[in-house]
Formats: sequence, structure tokens, C-alpha cells
Amino acid sequence: PSLISILLAPKTKQRYAAIGGGSPLRRITEEQADALRTALEAKNLHANVYVGMRYWYPFMEEAIQQIKRDRITKLVVLPLFPQFSITTTGSSIRVLQRIFMDDAYLSRLPVSIIRFWYRRQGYIRSIADSIVTQLSKFEKPEEVLIFFSAHGVPVSYVENAGDPYKNQIEECIYLIMRELKARGARNDHTLAYQSRVGPVQWLKPYTNEVLVELGWKGVKSLLAVPISYVSEHIETLEEIDKGYKDLALKSGIKNWGRVPALGCTSSFITDLADAVVEALPSAKALSILRETAKESDCR
Repeated sequence: PSLISILLAPKTKQRYAAIGGGSPLRRITEEQADALRTALEAKNLHANVYVGMRYWYPFMEEAIQQIKRDRITKLVVLPLFPQFSITTTGSSIRVLQRIFMDDAYLSRLPVSIIRFWYRRQGYIRSIADSIVTQLSKFEKPEEVLIFFSAHGVPVSYVENAGDPYKNQIEECIYLIMRELKARGARNDHTLAYQSRVGPVQWLKPYTNEVLVELGWKGVKSLLAVPISYVSEHIETLEEIDKGYKDLALKSGIKNWGRVPALGCTSSFITDLADAVVEALPSAKALSILRETAKESDCR
């Protein structure tokens, strides 16, 4: 990981410069947290909402220390990844479990972890709403190809480690397209994977290769849908909006659109609040879960 970081550093600086010098991810995430807190209050649940990030400030460890200071009595962990991957949600859960099990207070704190939520109707409908809005901006909406671009992961994680990410992405797209068809849309769609790094094989097909192929096949209108993200950041604002858009236009695609990340869309935030409320009754202390697992292993 250190070598990859060193190799990417100069290129990453250029990419951030292209979107104004920095990512809006932290600001948007904190706005989502504030919106979620308000939505929970509207449901008569007065809760603290903490933001913890895996690789940037505020780190998960900072959020956990604040949780300890506040002496909360129940915790719902809500990863902002709709689909589960061992590289994202899985990695964060492992860090959280390690910290919690080494702490007397945290190990007894009832916790409920929402591992994925891409099947939720509120989320699916919010995405479909955004797609319909963007389709209406094309001169001939019915001719637009809906292009889902998901963040890639190494193939080995899926094939050897059992990562469910690929299956969940595909099911998520199926649910979105089913919702669109129920509204009368009959657009074709396709899926590709972006953001690969290093020499290993990642999930295919690759977004850049598919865009060239679509242009060669005569596709003239395309709507990009970043399906792995709920916030704008470098992979939407630079990789998609600049790199992939330029490639698409050079490849013969004439009309380009992109669905914004959901951000603080009210229907989306309301659905996240519903997910939190629904998760609360199942909260259990990690120490209890570990003892239950040990008992199961002994049977």
C-alpha cells in the first residue's frame, strides 16, 4: 500500500487540482450526518451522529473516542457504501471490532451494524428519481444508454475471498432498472468498473474500454450513473466528469450526461434514517456476539 501511495502521489495531486484543489467528500459527509440527525429527530429519535472515515480525517478512531466520551447506550454503524465489499465496509468493520473488543466499555456497548442497504426501496427510488431527471434533459430520452459505472475491486477478492460485491452491484442495477421500467422507461443499460490500480486483474469490463466500444458501436447518447457512491469526490468529479467524459466524446458519443451522487437528497436521507431506526432493536454487545460464536463452534 505504501508503494502504491508513493506512485500515485504526483498523479493524485494533478487530479485534485483539476477539481479545484481538494475533495468535497468530508464536507458532504458531514452535511449528510447533520441531515440524518434531523431526519431521526423527525422520527422522535434524538441521537448523536458521528462521522468516522477509514483513510482521512476525521478517522474512525476519533469518532470512537468521542463515542466513549459521550457514554452512549446504543450504537448503529451505517457505512456509506450501499453494497458490501471486504475492501470497504468489511475493512471498516474489522477495525471497529478490533478496537471495541480491546475496550471494557465498548465491548459491552450494544451495536448494530448495517452491512449493506442497496436493496432498500427508498434508496432504489431515489436513484431512479435522479436518473429520470437527467434523462429528461436529453433531446431524445428514450435513445439514451444508461451506463452504470461501479468502483472496481481485484478479481481475486471475489473469486478467492468470497467478496459479494460483484453480485450485489449486479442485483442493485437489476432493482434500479426494474423500478425504471415500472415508470415506463425502456432504456438499454450496461455496467462497467472503474478506478483500477496496479498490475493485478480487476473486475471487468473496464469503464474506459467499454466507452470506446460503445462509441465504435454507434451509441450517441449516454447517461453515466456512478453506482458505488453516495457523495461527490475525485472519482466522480475528475475521473468520470473529466476523464471518462472526454474519452466518450472522442470515441463518438455526442450527448453525455451524469447522474449526481445522492448526497443530501431528502428521500435518500429519510430512508437512511428508517434503516437506523429498524436496526436499533437488533443491537448487541460485541462481547456477547463473540461468546455466542464460541458456543456455536463448540457444538
